[in-house]
Amino acid sequence: MTMSLRRSGQASLPLLVAVTMTGTVALHIFVPALAAAAADLGTTPVAAQLTITLYLVGLACGQLVYGPLSDRFGRRPVLIAGLSLYLAGLLLAIPATSIEVLVVARVMQSLGACGSLVLGRAMVRDVSTPTDAARKIAILTMAMTLTPALAPAIGGLVAGAFGWRAVFVVLAAVVAGLGALVVLTLPETNRRPIALPGIGAVAGAYLRLLRSPAYRAYVIAGACAGTSLYAFLAVAPFLLVDRLGRSSQEVGLDCLIVVAGMVLGSAVAGRIAGRVPIRRAAKVGNGLCLAAALTLLAVDRTGQLTVVTLLAPLVLYAAGIGLLGPNAVAGLMNVDPHAAGSASSLYGFLQMGLGALFTLAVAAWHDGSATPVAATLLAASGIAALSLSRV
Repeated sequence: MTMSLRRSGQASLPLLVAVTMTGTVALHIFVPALAAAAADLGTTPVAAQLTITLYLVGLACGQLVYGPLSDRFGRRPVLIAGLSLYLAGLLLAIPATSIEVLVVARVMQSLGACGSLVLGRAMVRDVSTPTDAARKIAILTMAMTLTPALAPAIGGLVAGAFGWRAVFVVLAAVVAGLGALVVLTLPETNRRPIALPGIGAVAGAYLRLLRSPAYRAYVIAGACAGTSLYAFLAVAPFLLVDRLGRSSQEVGLDCLIVVAGMVLGSAVAGRIAGRVPIRRAAKVGNGLCLAAALTLLAVDRTGQLTVVTLLAPLVLYAAGIGLLGPNAVAGLMNVDPHAAGSASSLYGFLQMGLGALFTLAVAAWHDGSATPVAATLLAASGIAALSLSRV
């Protein structure tokens, strides 16, 4: 009965959205509980911060593996394996009695969770036409933009009520439930598996993708857009509280307002998919990003920075990301549909890698003004514009 259900059904978009969202939930949901975990385990804040830093590293590097494996063995078994590793990491974290065990558990979580990011995009592309892929990826993007906004709030409530370990209990229950749905209902979407290459051949496959001008253009633009806003989120509490006098509660609301711009942009991307060429939509979205970054830089340098003049350009920038991101991903996945897994893996690696660089740059430069954020966003959108000019 289970086999017939999988064979007769189509890949459920809501299930793929939920699975993809879990890839970064564990990153954001644990942030509010970090201080409590450090105190309970008797460790320093610096050591506890490794649970975040190494999660990002694992999330970036692990994505390079899942794509080629899924191109060979199919999306479904590789996704199940990733979710199993994710769940094992969550279960290991619950009884952790030392920071070393918790760090290992977090690395396991990231290496399992990154499969959800890669394979969610790849499975959407497997079952979609090139134009329809942009609409569905826009839905994925819109859902994933809610993760960094909602997950910390949920994590804070759970940790405050039941302790930091309860965060992993809740997430383990969610991952286990989604894993069961994948096993019972999700069909295989990779109908044309390819031979599994060796390490050299995997590197060669990535190089072949990078030799494509279209892939280079879309992957660079998409990676710049996908995580450049982390530059603002990394310093938002300091900028809004120290410079503009906002309260901690208001900072959360301000970040939600910015994220709402990305949701709006993604909604527009979904509405115009199939009617506006991918290339044109991506360029329009990046144009909004450029205009917003320039506006924010001008506002700050002329001494006109207020809560409104800070948030308005950022909402516009986020809307541009929402429009650019799904179209860039659809464009890079269309370059070689038979290697959609590898294309998604390389994109995920570059996205998280650039996100770490953007965050590091704005943190190192932070001087209490909005200039570091504006300059970082301007650099990201400028690089994306140069890339998109080649398609």
